[in-house]
Amino acid sequence: MTATMTPKVAPAAVTDVEDGAAAVVPRPAGRRVREPLGPTLAALTACMISVSVVCLWFLAQTLLLGSLTHNRTQTELYDQLRSSLADGTAPTGGVIDPGAPVALLSIPTIHVQEVVVEGTSSVDTLGGPGHRRNTVLPGQPGVSVVMGRATTYGAPFGDVTSLQPGDRLTATTALGVSTFRVERIRRDGDPVPAPLADGAGRLTLVTGEGSGTLSALRPASTVYVDAALTSAALPLPAGRPGTVPTAELEMGTDPSALPLVTLGFAALLGLVVGCFRAAAQWRPVLVWTVAAPVALAVAWWTTDLVMRTLPNLF
Repeated sequence: MTATMTPKVAPAAVTDVEDGAAAVVPRPAGRRVREPLGPTLAALTACMISVSVVCLWFLAQTLLLGSLTHNRTQTELYDQLRSSLADGTAPTGGVIDPGAPVALLSIPTIHVQEVVVEGTSSVDTLGGPGHRRNTVLPGQPGVSVVMGRATTYGAPFGDVTSLQPGDRLTATTALGVSTFRVERIRRDGDPVPAPLADGAGRLTLVTGEGSGTLSALRPASTVYVDAALTSAALPLPAGRPGTVPTAELEMGTDPSALPLVTLGFAALLGLVVGCFRAAAQWRPVLVWTVAAPVALAVAWWTTDLVMRTLPNLF
């Protein structure tokens, strides 16, 4: 007896109606028809993708790519400072525009050579250490405060906590080269140094420090390195600001950037939604290939804005 084999046929799918009769088109066996996402699910998916892109890009940019930004900015600042020192236009005190290069700081013990800019907000410290505007410039009589990041964007002050009393450092400004000797390292709650004698100078380096798991991403306390001026004090022009905004103090943040951060997230969300819609009309690979550079540019811009809302020593 010979058994008759009946081939399997996939269930038919009704795809069109013509002249009152349904046209039956067989559905290919073993192939699953992909149903389009509903509006709510598509919007939720787009939101999740946008947030994921920004979060991943934030980690990559702050811990890795931020160093490239820092190095490029330092090169530009060094050229500006060298040019201004050569032609005699480098600032010597008084009111100085934020972001302008004011000094070259050198700490041989920890292999640091950084151009210091005027201002200590989160924006100013993205490119390098910042000089607090209501203090004297390094080398002038009084206390000069320079603040730098500990973990992100090159982490220029990431190793200042390893300095020891007696270590030397120098600062070059328009008025000359000043030398300093490290006296102490202190943290929040430690006794502050005694007031300076007339004509004496001090340079205080300020950065953040974390503890526990992921301490590099959570600087919770402030570290101060006090270095005494050992060379002759430089002239002190008048006109320094008496105070600075809260955003320029230790662990200061800039909440004014929040509207721009929202705009950045909205732009990225709109881009992802647009890609989903375009992928329904054209090849998805082509759509995402074209959109990827734009998405990375928007994510980079948004991450820089997010950094403005985080502590300036982070």
